[in-house]
Amino acid sequence: MNTPEPWKNAREIDAAIDEMAEQLRQILAQRGIERPLLVGIHSGGVWVAERIHRRLGLSEPLGTLDISFYRDDFTRIGIHPVVRPSHLPVNIDGRQLVLVDDVLHTGRTIRAALNVLFDYGRPAAVLRVALAERDGRELPIAADLVGWQARLAPGQHLKLTGPEPLSLVIRAPTSRAKVKPAADDRT
Repeated sequence: MNTPEPWKNAREIDAAIDEMAEQLRQILAQRGIERPLLVGIHSGGVWVAERIHRRLGLSEPLGTLDISFYRDDFTRIGIHPVVRPSHLPVNIDGRQLVLVDDVLHTGRTIRAALNVLFDYGRPAAVLRVALAERDGRELPIAADLVGWQARLAPGQHLKLTGPEPLSLVIRAPTSRAKVKPAADDRT
């Protein structure tokens, strides 16, 4: 099978995560948030959250979230989804959360993640962070902080591969040809 050429390679991703961590530090300071709880959505969101967590030097352990059973498309992803445990290391009631995902596309992953979080408690606020955001939103959900924005052709998908090294690739389900990404805007 032909592996797609990376749209963003490990070096570019590390630089974007450095910049995102600094921007998040500023957002947290502006909002007076001193002890945020970072929560990564399995799998790619956890990989990104781990890196941001290290760069921010946070004392709270990182939380992880599996949304498999909360997806509204659960019946379409097959009867054997990869399910990982969720782990929230502290009570989230009244806490300021930073929810980290790899790619924000339709908004359905974030909607499912919010449902999972509210099963654990009632956070004071949830900031949303995504390494990449692409067109095709189906729900009125946006990120507070995004590394890249991308416009893709119909049928193309943006996928984070990893955990080491991280790479963002554009995949077309039925094409083996190299895919040239649309112009992106750095945010």
